[in-house]
Amino acid sequence: MHRYVSWFPALFVLLWSTGFIGARYAMPHAEPFTFLAMRFALALLILVPWVMLARLPWPRPAAAGHAMIAGALIHGVYLGGVFFAVRHGLPAGIAALIVGLQPILTALMAAAMLGERVTARHWVGLALGLAGVALVVAPKLGAGGDYRVLTLGPVVLSAIAISLGTVWQKRFVTGADLRTGTALQYVGALVPTALAALLFETRVVDWTGELVFALVWLTVVLSIGAIFLLLFMIREGAVSKVASLMYLTPGVTAVMAFLLFGESLSAVQLAGLVLAGAGVHAAMRAGRRPV
Repeated sequence: MHRYVSWFPALFVLLWSTGFIGARYAMPHAEPFTFLAMRFALALLILVPWVMLARLPWPRPAAAGHAMIAGALIHGVYLGGVFFAVRHGLPAGIAALIVGLQPILTALMAAAMLGERVTARHWVGLALGLAGVALVVAPKLGAGGDYRVLTLGPVVLSAIAISLGTVWQKRFVTGADLRTGTALQYVGALVPTALAALLFETRVVDWTGELVFALVWLTVVLSIGAIFLLLFMIREGAVSKVASLMYLTPGVTAVMAFLLFGESLSAVQLAGLVLAGAGVHAAMRAGRRPV
């Protein structure tokens, strides 16, 4: 098996990129929070029996509460914003590009909450990343349509939420078994999405083949497979490779969206995509050191 480990980082990024494509497939057939509530419930139906069969201890109440808060941010708010935006017309590639700034936002939040040092490289990378996003989004803003506050705002919130959730996880959730911690995260994610579905959506689902495929794929392959693949790589010491390849996610998503849905970018927007990726890569190359 070890001879295949070197392929795991690229496989993870490829699978992670399909999350945006899965949203594009599912959203014509279900409202965003209804779909996500079903996805998290299905993930729990898989994880909880696994934890019980393995006889794993659950964390103490305080640690469990922090895990659920992290899950609400990382999965609930993050995916809720992305799925809402895609549901209302934002191209999957643009959504991936905006949330692709998450590593830099995480570094800035870690400086404030964890005392980690922010270097000049981080600020330069953030500026380049924002400039790249502006090149991609600006040509479409005047035309309205899919590029509106209604669609761009939730994706920006998604990037902030996953960054804050990551820092929260690092700051408050330590020592728990990864399987129980992941299950608790999905409990935390299920609460806001189910509540939003009850309050703001009709909860009508069009059970087409595309929806069922997206639900099973995003639950089994993304929520369980990709997450545990990431955890395995961290344990095996390949996390640095994942970090560097993660900057390819917006580009991989854009290619997938072009091939599957005909989404395209102009030359200026393609330049912005490259600039944003270069900015995030430049910012994160330096690493972070505790003060």
